[in-house]
Amino acid sequence: MPQTDAPSLPDSPPTAAAVAADTAVSVLSGLTWVARSVVVIDIIESVRLIQEDPEDVIARWQRFDATMRGTVLPMHHGRLVKSLGDGMLLEFDTATDAIAAARQAHREVEALNAGRPAARAIRLRAGITSGEVVVGEIDIYGHTVNLAARLASLGGAGQTVISASVRSQIVAGLDAEIEDLGDCILKHVAQPVRAFLIQADTPDVHALEPAPLAQWPVQPLRPTIAVVPFETEVFSGDSLSLRLGEALADEITCSLSRNGALKVISQLSAAAFAGRSHRIAAIRQHLRVDHVLTGRLYADGDRLALTLQLVETRTESVLWSDRVKNASMRGVFCGDDPMITDLSHRVGKALTSRQVERARTEPLASLESYCLLMAAITLMHGVSREDFERARLMLEALIERDRRHPLPHAWLAKWHVLRVQQGWSDDLHRDSLQASDCTRRALDLDPRSSLSLTMDGFVQSNLHKDLDGAMLRYRQALDENQNEPLAWLLLGTSHAFRGEGQAATEAAEQALELSPLDPMRYFFESLSATAALSAGQHELAIRRARRSLQLNRQHTSTLRVITIAQACLGRLDEARATCSELMRLEPSLTISSYRRRSPSTGHPTGDIWCDALAAAGVPPG
Repeated sequence: MPQTDAPSLPDSPPTAAAVAADTAVSVLSGLTWVARSVVVIDIIESVRLIQEDPEDVIARWQRFDATMRGTVLPMHHGRLVKSLGDGMLLEFDTATDAIAAARQAHREVEALNAGRPAARAIRLRAGITSGEVVVGEIDIYGHTVNLAARLASLGGAGQTVISASVRSQIVAGLDAEIEDLGDCILKHVAQPVRAFLIQADTPDVHALEPAPLAQWPVQPLRPTIAVVPFETEVFSGDSLSLRLGEALADEITCSLSRNGALKVISQLSAAAFAGRSHRIAAIRQHLRVDHVLTGRLYADGDRLALTLQLVETRTESVLWSDRVKNASMRGVFCGDDPMITDLSHRVGKALTSRQVERARTEPLASLESYCLLMAAITLMHGVSREDFERARLMLEALIERDRRHPLPHAWLAKWHVLRVQQGWSDDLHRDSLQASDCTRRALDLDPRSSLSLTMDGFVQSNLHKDLDGAMLRYRQALDENQNEPLAWLLLGTSHAFRGEGQAATEAAEQALELSPLDPMRYFFESLSATAALSAGQHELAIRRARRSLQLNRQHTSTLRVITIAQACLGRLDEARATCSELMRLEPSLTISSYRRRSPSTGHPTGDIWCDALAAAGVPPG
């Protein structure tokens, strides 16, 4: 791939006027800057291809190089700046010529792949941007060149990625079919860059009719997983034991299905791979799943041992593996042994950790939608302020990718509520307005979305302190979906704010039962502790709050619950110690600020809780 860094030359970022005037020339510091559209073409997996068959790859690249020089570039008024063994740097006067040449380059290299297996095919990716460059005799220099190379790195096989400066010069549906990738984080580029994707294998775009908006599918926002029947080795017992692998896979499938963040393929479909020497690629193709859980089962009488692997089908890499020894077969299948639940919890945790890792290290544009959502939800409920802020970027990138999906808007509303609750907001009024706007957009897209209705209730309760309006929303959400755990949880919290302890604890218990493997488990435990607090069950409130703190030690709401419960029990020394930790995390907390933002204000519960906080050491404000 062309190496184009030129640290000795000053960068000149493109301006709208410079891009529009193709022949605009300026002289800065003795260097001549000219407006150009720059294309970087790169071979995907060039090192592997050349190592496996250098003569064939080099011969095909030389034929491709000759075609580009002799046909493609003259046709589209372009210039070859340099050609390396695995890439090209091209320049054009106009963005339309640059895009047309890149698309033809993809077609030309495909013709050279004829008769070869897919693993031996040469695949290109391209990046295009427009701006000012310094033109030398044998090279071009500047930020524009570097940006084109970074944009190319976002593309997959046969794809071209363009910048906003190029997008502004072309007509979507006429010059190319375009997909907005949103703001992308590029290596060594300080600010996110708006990028757009062009598919190179698009048919004649002049003959295309754009599909009506309603016909475009909404992107899935949950990763898919299949549990393939486990290979079974039986040391003793009857022949029925040979079906244990299928039975155990079925148990794990049912348990994983209780995790609302996952889409789990039915065991009837996954059972097609029982007893087969299955390849991950075949499972991905036939079941269309992102992940596979597979393994081997060893049975000896009533005792079971199990080895498991969680595999990402896209890369065929093992994300997680584990081994279970000496489990009771009778206990597992009668529900007395927690093995199945424990395994499901660890699988869900491994999947979530993988999405967070990818979201932290890969460009946002290259991530699947479900990865962005899972990572954003996890990071917004995490312990780091930096992660919390990055969660907002992920949700906004997801909204830019598909503005018709209500869930990212709904989760962004919750982000604003949590920002206020954590004491991180510098403008409560602004966050309240933005949260309300998010839920309005979500409900405009799907008025019956139980999650969007729930989040709107959360905004009404926690930012506008309208408990009646919030409880109406939660009940509407449960009318749409009786199994919406967040609606039950937040309904219970609203009862708690009003001092309705029994109703609060009943709703919280329902939420915990519906979502035993929830990736936000700490949040569920924390709010169920609030419900127990309102019922006067202070010891239970402390136990649940401590379980929440084991998962997230910086959640200030949880520390407030423990402080209040300890003070109400008369354990003031413990309450003051907890309050000290609370004030360290939220130094701006005062009784006055708590009253301003707590939905319990105006109810007897609010007075009791404020008195307890004051006794523990929270200043009046």
